[in-house]
Amino acid sequence: MSMPKIECANIDKCCAAASLLQSVALEETAISHILNAEGEKLQKAIAMKDCSHRDLLEINKSVEEMVDKLTTLEFVLKAKLELVKPLLEDCKKPPKPSC
Repeated sequence: MSMPKIECANIDKCCAAASLLQSVALEETAISHILNAEGEKLQKAIAMKDCSHRDLLEINKSVEEMVDKLTTLEFVLKAKLELVKPLLEDCKKPPKPSC
């Protein structure tokens, strides 16, 4: 899977703000995939017959650390959105399509 490209024909303040907003959306999508994978990891570990309590605790610690890191990233993304919001408010709304 290739990386998504964020492009604007003419880069201006509104295009840059829209690109920043799109980058947040892409990061949120990635976070959701990571969280899903961590959940699946826990489910598989729990379903294993030969998984000891110690193994389960180690896996749980690993998942907890990942969730903590993702929580920090969410705060960064929220701050990024707060910076972008004023830029977007200055942008014109796209014209409504005629039907």
